[in-house]
Amino acid sequence: MAAVASTSLACPPNFSGLRRLSDTKLDNNAALSMTTTQSFFQHLRRSTSTSTASRASVVAMAGTGKFFVGGNWKCNGTKDSITKLVADLNSASLEADVDVVVAPPFIYIDQVKNSLTDRIEISAQNCWVGKGGAFTGEISGEQLKDIGCKWVVLGHSERRHVIGEKDDFIGKKAAYALSQGLGVIACIGELLEEREAGKTFDVCFQQLKAYADAVPSWDDIVIAYEPVWAIGTGKVATPQQAQEVHVAVRDWLSKNVSPEVASKTRIIYGGSVNGSNCADLATKEDIDGFLVGGASLKGPEFATIVNSVTAKKVAA
Repeated sequence: MAAVASTSLACPPNFSGLRRLSDTKLDNNAALSMTTTQSFFQHLRRSTSTSTASRASVVAMAGTGKFFVGGNWKCNGTKDSITKLVADLNSASLEADVDVVVAPPFIYIDQVKNSLTDRIEISAQNCWVGKGGAFTGEISGEQLKDIGCKWVVLGHSERRHVIGEKDDFIGKKAAYALSQGLGVIACIGELLEEREAGKTFDVCFQQLKAYADAVPSWDDIVIAYEPVWAIGTGKVATPQQAQEVHVAVRDWLSKNVSPEVASKTRIIYGGSVNGSNCADLATKEDIDGFLVGGASLKGPEFATIVNSVTAKKVAA
């Protein structure tokens, strides 16, 4: 992948972000009006996606990558509970055309790696910004590779807003992880007050820019859009709300990195995804999978989310 040509925060003409939601309750049934943005998204659809009629695949996805589902176990689990979870995952029937990844806490990665089916890859939830050394409490990319990790989650909202990690620091983490051969699940997303102020796109584009300024290639990056107001709250973006941001992210990549990167980079959704809402979300063309929190701790429900790829399949 060539160097990034431009990393401006420019939005499409006459489009400044999602409308204000200060007078709208955010709940599972709320939908953003498309009155002021309909023509914009029609334009994006023409410029950033390939019609299903023109491709051999029967899966309706704007991107060209395989459906991707990650399970972020966060700071949860014991040896016994993880043994049970791994047994459930090992016995689950998972659709073949999905990349599946789980991210256990650091101290259980080795246990999971040695007992989980090879069908599911292992991710870490974080890593240090550079080579290991005198950095108490940190884990290096080299160490993650040494124990068999294939991926790392970076830029998660809990790292940004609880730990205080800044955009440029996260971008540097991503670049170093990639240099060590790890795939990066690169998280972006806005706070509730930022969405209500109509700044969703500004925030997401700024976070994307920090990655784009640092990484040499997007070949091993999956973007996870996780609206902070929907993480662990029980609230979930409606399929249309999520699709609006995903198509705008793909358009930003096309304009600021390259059309090729925009096409092949998978953009997944996270934020209270569960077995009940995953199929509706999966039907949206620019939603290429999910990053799952609480529901990933339940083997059968996580399998249901993985298998929601079937909702994307359309008649040839």
